[in-house]
Amino acid sequence: MDASDIGYSGTSLDNGELRHRYGDRVHILADAYHLSLLATLSSDATTQPEINHLVTALYRDLVAIVLARELPTVEVASPTRMIAHTPQGVYRGRVVDPKTRVVCVDIARAGMLPAQVCFDALNHVLDPAGVRQDHLIMNRVTDAQGQVVGARIFGEKAGGAVADQILMFPDPMGATGSSFLKAVGYYKNLPGGPPRKLITMNLIVTPEFVRNVRAAEPDAVIYAFRLDRGLSPDHVLATEPGTHPELERGLNDHQYIVPGAGGLGEVINNVFV
Repeated sequence: MDASDIGYSGTSLDNGELRHRYGDRVHILADAYHLSLLATLSSDATTQPEINHLVTALYRDLVAIVLARELPTVEVASPTRMIAHTPQGVYRGRVVDPKTRVVCVDIARAGMLPAQVCFDALNHVLDPAGVRQDHLIMNRVTDAQGQVVGARIFGEKAGGAVADQILMFPDPMGATGSSFLKAVGYYKNLPGGPPRKLITMNLIVTPEFVRNVRAAEPDAVIYAFRLDRGLSPDHVLATEPGTHPELERGLNDHQYIVPGAGGLGEVINNVFV
């Protein structure tokens, strides 16, 4: 991370989140512990199997935060082991509503491992009958100059309608937003009605990702551990993120994130082309 970025100066956090001007549906969970794990993951010196261990650790924590904040809760009276000794051995309070229906979307290939981690977590707290995992095989579409102009789905294994269900998209790198928006378009074209909520869960996002997603899907909720805007002018890096959105830049000419972590789809799978 560029040392001149005020966002990571240590004074720009509010209740564990990076302060910004992108709106209340954008959550950058910029705490020192997860930033440390992410810095190690982003390093060229880090290889398998540590890469997958770090991705798993980061997504276990990210999905826990998202579940606690975004899923509905219900009041329960849950007996504990102490019920055999005292009638007061009952937990009375709120828990995640186990009847909530969630679709965890794997945007292959970088999203395969994160989606599996999130799918497993969902099955621990929800009725598994209401949890499913879909798979969308997708790649970027570029023009003659190598610029990303969209995304293409060329394979899918999905479970059908998503009416009144929460859709989660655990995809590590939020670069342009094209993959997320293509996936959302796929689901919105299914019969049965719209989903209840859209949640994108990224390790790193760029200002371009935030702008594109908010413009196309203003109700979508964005969660990430880091905002990378390393190619922004120095005077922009000296301001709170979102102050000059038209000048913020986190993507190079080939739409890779800077500082970034490299192409995590390749890194996770040990495939370099």
